[in-house]
Amino acid sequence: MPMDEIEFECEEKMERSVDFLRTELRTVRTGRASVGLVDHLKIEVPGYGATMDLRELATLSTPEPSLIVIKPFDPSTLKDIERGIEASNIGITPVSDGRIIRLPVPPLSGERRQQLIQQIRKMSEGQRVVIRNGRRDANKQIDAEKKSGALSEDDADRCRDNIQELTDRYEKQIDELLEKKQKELEEL
Repeated sequence: MPMDEIEFECEEKMERSVDFLRTELRTVRTGRASVGLVDHLKIEVPGYGATMDLRELATLSTPEPSLIVIKPFDPSTLKDIERGIEASNIGITPVSDGRIIRLPVPPLSGERRQQLIQQIRKMSEGQRVVIRNGRRDANKQIDAEKKSGALSEDDADRCRDNIQELTDRYEKQIDELLEKKQKELEEL
C-alpha cells in the first residue's frame, strides 16, 4: 500500500473520531437551552410505523435562553414526541399545550456541572485513544510495507513523521472542543 494511502486512511479515522466527539458534546446539557439536546432523540411513531429523529418530526427552536420549543409538523405526533422525550434521559420534563411542547431547561447545580465536566473529559479521552489507535495501526502498516520492500527506510520515516503530525493536530482539535465545552459548563 502506498504511503499516501496509509496517511489518507489514518487521517480519515482521526477525522471521524473528532466529528463523533463534536456530535456527542452537542448532546451534553449546559445551563443554556440548545436544540442539540433533543434533535437527535429517537421517537417511536406508531402511526407512521417507524422510529424517527425528533428533527424529522418537528420544528425546534430556542426563543429564550432557558426554553426549547418543539412544534410538530403533524399534530397527531405530539403525544408520541412527548412520550419519547420523557423516555429519554435528558432530565427535562416536557410541557404540552396541545399544539406545541415546551422544554424548560433548569439551571445546573455546581455538583451536576462537575459530573458533566468529568463525563466530557472521559468522552474526549476515549476519542484520543481512537486517534492513537489509528496512529498505531498506520505505523504497523508502515512497518509491514517496509519489511516487504514496498517502502524505503526514508519513506517509512517520513510517513511515520506525517502520521505523528496528524495525531498531534487531531488531539489538539479534541483539546479545543473539550476546553470550549468545559467553559460552557462552568458559565453560570
